Amino acid sequence: MNIAEAIRIALRSLWANKLRSVLSVLAIVIGVGAVISVVDFMAGINDYVAKKIFNLGADVFIVSKMSAIETNVDHFLVAEKRKNLVLEDYQAVLEACRHCGYVGALMSGSGRVKHDEQSINDTSIQGITPSVATILDTDLTYGRMLNDTDLNNHLQVAVVGTDIVEHLLGGADPLGQEIRADGWTYQVIGVGKKKGKTLGQSADNYVLIPVTVYLKQYGSHNSSIGIWGKATATGAPLNQAIDEARVALRARRHDRVGEEDSFEIDTNASLLGIWSGLSNTFFMSTIGLAAVSLVVGGIVIMNIMLVAVTERTREIGIRKALGARRDDVLTQFLVESAILALVGGVLGVVFGVAFASVVTLLIGMPSATPAWAIAAGLIVATSVGVFFGVYPARKAARLDPIVALRFEM
Repeated sequence: MNIAEAIRIALRSLWANKLRSVLSVLAIVIGVGAVISVVDFMAGINDYVAKKIFNLGADVFIVSKMSAIETNVDHFLVAEKRKNLVLEDYQAVLEACRHCGYVGALMSGSGRVKHDEQSINDTSIQGITPSVATILDTDLTYGRMLNDTDLNNHLQVAVVGTDIVEHLLGGADPLGQEIRADGWTYQVIGVGKKKGKTLGQSADNYVLIPVTVYLKQYGSHNSSIGIWGKATATGAPLNQAIDEARVALRARRHDRVGEEDSFEIDTNASLLGIWSGLSNTFFMSTIGLAAVSLVVGGIVIMNIMLVAVTERTREIGIRKALGARRDDVLTQFLVESAILALVGGVLGVVFGVAFASVVTLLIGMPSATPAWAIAAGLIVATSVGVFFGVYPARKAARLDPIVALRFEM
């Protein structure tokens, strides 16, 4: 018996028992589908994080009270007790960092923004220095960015995102309009370029104000300043810029020799490294859960194939009586088991990709389907079928033809 004939017989047998075949591969479908959907989300999110969230540039560093991604509980509790970074800390870094092309300060929170009778909630209200806009390459559609005059004179002016314009200003010329953010009135001087959504959340619902005005409105007791630095060049100058900022802050914050810094310094590489570790841990956990589902699916397939051997005992006897060898019978049942699992793998891939696509469409969570994930899903599913099909196939191949011909259900 050649492989083509074994496949034809296997497909005919599976088609004759459609409901049983579908139920047999259900666990395989769930296992492969779960892995494919998670891989899709992880690939999409990793790419999005690298390009949109942590795309700081290789020459940018951030000094903060605690890291943007804190994975150690003990370290988090220690960092939470640290003194807040204040505007004087920013001034110290600005004066000491000779290898910094730009140094900026940023504070952020969320609040309610109103214009006339219209309002919008959960708006990101950020107090910045003008240099932060340069470091983050913030582009404008209309108007101008905040400048040093706004900062030094504590002017109540704001650059807003497109959500503010669309939902509050009703399509009118936004420049010169007045908005109220948490009760304070600001004049709109600029509108940022539309960014779209970040993990399902709008990235255009924001108000940028001078950091000096932010401190005047909200104070510095409950929030810490983030200090952003951009080195004059990548590579060694970035390390030198970080060292200069560290020395200045340790001296100003009276960190003793031998003690850890009372602040955190993150770079694009460090943030992506931490995120990669978190995503890999999550991915491996999902693989473990999916492996359980695949094992269950394999056991179900083995039981179904044992039932098939029992049902087709006389058929096996006839084939052997007509000259079929043990290898022919073994191949037939192994191919049937492999095809059963492969069908489950194909359905699992389709289910996983479809699920990821629907979630992306509904909430905007980024997803991507790597070709290697599809190939791996199909190979693993087929391997499960072959592995768990060996025992039933060997049992069928070892049947004595005389005993098999006498068998009655």
